[in-house]
Amino acid sequence: MFLIRHLTIVLLALGAASSFTSCQSLQSKKLEKDDKPEFASNEKWRENYTNAQEKQATKPGWNQAPSIPPANMKVAGTTYSSVKISQPYIAMTFDDGPHPSNTPRLLDMMKQRNIKATFYVVGPNARSYPSILKRMIAEGHEVANHTWTHADLTKLSQAGIRSEMERTRDAIVAATGVQPKSYRPPYGAVSSSLKSFMKSEYGYPTILWNVDPLDWKKPGVSVVADRLVAGARNGGILLAHDIHKSTIDAMPSTFDRLLAKGFKFVTVSQLIQLGNQGQTAQAAPQAKPIASPEDLTPVSAASATE
Repeated sequence: MFLIRHLTIVLLALGAASSFTSCQSLQSKKLEKDDKPEFASNEKWRENYTNAQEKQATKPGWNQAPSIPPANMKVAGTTYSSVKISQPYIAMTFDDGPHPSNTPRLLDMMKQRNIKATFYVVGPNARSYPSILKRMIAEGHEVANHTWTHADLTKLSQAGIRSEMERTRDAIVAATGVQPKSYRPPYGAVSSSLKSFMKSEYGYPTILWNVDPLDWKKPGVSVVADRLVAGARNGGILLAHDIHKSTIDAMPSTFDRLLAKGFKFVTVSQLIQLGNQGQTAQAAPQAKPIASPEDLTPVSAASATE
């Protein structure tokens, strides 16, 4: 009888331990799931994003932003694909980040060259990596709004647009304490009513681009660099995406070749100010090309992902 009672107690203890372990395992799995950035690590989002880009790319002229209207022409909303200036100032812009390893690599490259850029961030990534946004602001870059879910804003109601813009704005402000000054519509999809709404509701000019290397298609490092360099013009706004490793790999060549041609890098807001104020706005001192790859901060291959 003693042995039976003892065995029963042991079995009950083992059962309780197993239940506790199972509970811990379930809780751990839930935490792991909850801790994943809802945007940055979502492979389904990546697939949907690529499919949407492919669909947009089939539309004639989808990535060709309209020219800036003459100064005396009235428009419903202010739109920039470039800025009319005679001096060699350009704005380099990066969409869809920040990325946990690619974006810090990019920031290192720009810091070494004293290059300033503008980052059009999506809200969940901004929320997941606030320290990267803080670094952007601390190093003189501009952080701007690229919606929460990379949605086509022309297909949303005003309430839907507000949700996309305000959630991302709040994530940027929470990370940096700085209000974004502009937005970029995903896919370059705009309408007159959207531009007017953004200007009246948030004071945001619509920022497009006049150089698109189609880096999201991953055509190759040298191709991305060649397209950006070939397309650069005074007052140009250049587009790239800091979520792709191959794009970041193309940046040292891109930066150094553009610097060698005499271009000076400013933020989008600085570029607009230069155009509005007769090119007298304060811009970053001209940087110098880095002579060799050895001058770059080494980054292990394992630390940078697509």
